[in-house]
Amino acid sequence: MDLPLIYHPDYVVALPSGHRFPMAKFRLLYDLLLADGVADRNQFHQPERPDAALIELVHCAAYVQAYCDGTLDARAQKRIGLPWSSELVHRTCVAVGGTILTAQLALQHGLACNTAGGTHHAFPDYGSGFCIFNDLAIAARLLQQWGLVQKILILDLDVHQGDGTAAIFQADPQVFTFSMHCEVNFPGTKQQSDLDVALPAGMEDDEYLQTLACYLPDLLSAVKPDLVLYDAGVDPHGGDRLGKLALTDTGLFRREMQVLGTCASAGYPVACVIGGGYAEDLNALAYRHSLLHRAASAIYRQY
Repeated sequence: MDLPLIYHPDYVVALPSGHRFPMAKFRLLYDLLLADGVADRNQFHQPERPDAALIELVHCAAYVQAYCDGTLDARAQKRIGLPWSSELVHRTCVAVGGTILTAQLALQHGLACNTAGGTHHAFPDYGSGFCIFNDLAIAARLLQQWGLVQKILILDLDVHQGDGTAAIFQADPQVFTFSMHCEVNFPGTKQQSDLDVALPAGMEDDEYLQTLACYLPDLLSAVKPDLVLYDAGVDPHGGDRLGKLALTDTGLFRREMQVLGTCASAGYPVACVIGGGYAEDLNALAYRHSLLHRAASAIYRQY
């Protein structure tokens, strides 16, 4: 069995000309993984669109229906930051299905990666910051409902705090939320994760990785998760227009090897999502996202 990867062509949605969310990165990432021999087509699993009832394990039924029907009010739509379309609704739901499938495969095989996911700014009753439904939270809730896990660690290394995820699980002792993010970045009002590590703007590779090393091994030992849900956002990169940190491509790859190696060597299954990334150069952005899959492939072969 090769490393399980999740992709679906419906991840890709054409947005109106001039819109700045880099939706094309999803297809570019898939093509790059194949072109560079990081993966072959046989490794990819296609997720299904989940029923609304599964999304409503986390989100209010009224919000889910309004978004899916296109009747969400203009203010709420503006907070999300993406123009509504039925195509985007379908893509959003399929991506949730992708993270659910990634989590299932990680429990079976020890490690699995999505080529989308990480919509951690979505709250139960509204979306925010390009995030509509919180795929990490929905996957966690579903695994709990199925009785497949007792303890989950959500490890969020996107440059922005996982505020929606933190709020959703604030009263749930079975889900531990960890967010290591830039302190002076979006969201302006932070939520309280189980553990927040706020980083100063401009932090570079070595200091970032040393900071992560101070927390991750002890966190795993303390939480002892049945599953790690890893949000591997690449927006801490110095070339990201929404980032404010200064990691390099090498630093991001070292981070992925550090996270996945630490978890795998201790026997903790990891389900990975790609999280945020907002560089103007979409080919460079797709490459940065591919670093997660390159590291995962190496770790999977090793362990």
